[in-house]
Amino acid sequence: MNQRVEVPAEKVPPAGGRSLFRHDGKSLVLFNLGGELYAIDEGCPHKGASLFSGRLDGRLLHCPAHGLRFDLVTGCVPGVSGFGVATYAVEQQQGRCFIDLSRPRPQETLACLQLQ
Repeated sequence: MNQRVEVPAEKVPPAGGRSLFRHDGKSLVLFNLGGELYAIDEGCPHKGASLFSGRLDGRLLHCPAHGLRFDLVTGCVPGVSGFGVATYAVEQQQGRCFIDLSRPRPQETLACLQLQ
């Protein structure tokens, strides 16, 4: 089932920004890093803390509660297999932004372990 959802223009973050986007009971954080958009689940899988206010270090997002670091591209915690946050494909077409909620990106164990 395709759940390609349009993000309202006011929720698309400007370069260097972030925004909170909710749809159908799901809460996501959108990030704009150098014009590239990323979408992740808002809640940390460790204890549910909101990742919205986490500090960014490049593409690594630090959980404000316990300091876990999540890669915005893969959702992985560097050096840890089988643990991470769901990420979603984001597309920009003709000035509009869409997120595919039907297919969270899988966390690939090898890719997670290779991150530094």
